[in-house]
Amino acid sequence: MSSKINSSSLPIPHRLPTNSPSFNTSSNSLRFKHRPHSAPSSSYTSPSKQVALDKVKPSPSIWNVKFETLEGCKLGISRYPDFEYNARGGIGTGIGRKEEEARNDDTMLVSFDVGTLYIPPLTGATTKFLGLPLPPSLKIDIVPEFFQGTISKESGKVDLQFGAKFWFSVGSIYKAPPLMVETTLTSEESTGKLRGGRGERINGEGRCRLVGVALVNPINDILMNSFLGLPTECIAEMNARISIDPST
Repeated sequence: MSSKINSSSLPIPHRLPTNSPSFNTSSNSLRFKHRPHSAPSSSYTSPSKQVALDKVKPSPSIWNVKFETLEGCKLGISRYPDFEYNARGGIGTGIGRKEEEARNDDTMLVSFDVGTLYIPPLTGATTKFLGLPLPPSLKIDIVPEFFQGTISKESGKVDLQFGAKFWFSVGSIYKAPPLMVETTLTSEESTGKLRGGRGERINGEGRCRLVGVALVNPINDILMNSFLGLPTECIAEMNARISIDPST
């Protein structure tokens, strides 16, 4: 049995175009909007501009500060009468700084170089007790540990934190452990439970009187603790001259 399939009778789901599609390239067929090109934003600052910005940053103002101790000073401890102390010849140099942001406030921060700070020792040549010079063999050396604080150029007010070791010795026979003294030498008032005093601000000649009361703690020396009645208070009244000059 044979059969014939007529290809013309089969359904054709679709017909492919026989001609190639044509595109109208006339100016009316496709149009593109022109968007202007904008440079990308960036926070980068060129080196030359960065240098210029650095130049306008505020820099601190700097002064050279000179501190000199004078005659007519007093040192006292516990309830004993004060020592009359001629501290002329003491000297120290430091640096005063004030940030530009605080230019409306004339108070400067001052720091002295304790490596070059010299305060004369208490000896028979510099010190009297009850009107008499100290015995020739007795000596009290003052070794500064720190000296820093604030000074107002306009008002003359002074507040300087001072720390020092006081070394008592009697010739080569006796040398006590150091007494550590820390106080604020101020041109204002300084008071404790036993001692007190008032200073004087810097005048037109640079002179001032600084006062400081401190607590003296016991040391590892029974003789010194008993003799001075440690712990107790001590007081320093120092006449000084302070010179302030712009740094060059």
